[in-house]
Amino acid sequence: MGTGLRYAADVSVGTIGDWPAATLLVNVLGAFALGWLYARTSSQRWRLLIGTGVLGGFTTYSALAVQTQELLEDAPLAGIAYAAVSVAVGVLAALAGSRLGERR
Repeated sequence: MGTGLRYAADVSVGTIGDWPAATLLVNVLGAFALGWLYARTSSQRWRLLIGTGVLGGFTTYSALAVQTQELLEDAPLAGIAYAAVSVAVGVLAALAGSRLGERR
């Protein structure tokens, strides 16, 4: 399910300029959802099913790494910016998801 959603995002969003916008989008959304999930439930079963299964298939570190490397070769500053934005916004999204999940 997660990989199907990621593919749909890739097809519909793609890139914006040199930036792999679809990868950034799915990773940020996935970080938010994972933060929410972990704050909302302590059930190991749901964390594995949704967190590891669905969100693990939806998000993609490997694409982030390869796309960053490609950007670094073509436009070093864009590559550094893309990696920094991806990590920083991902962490903020996970924090926001966690805070939202803590609200009952």
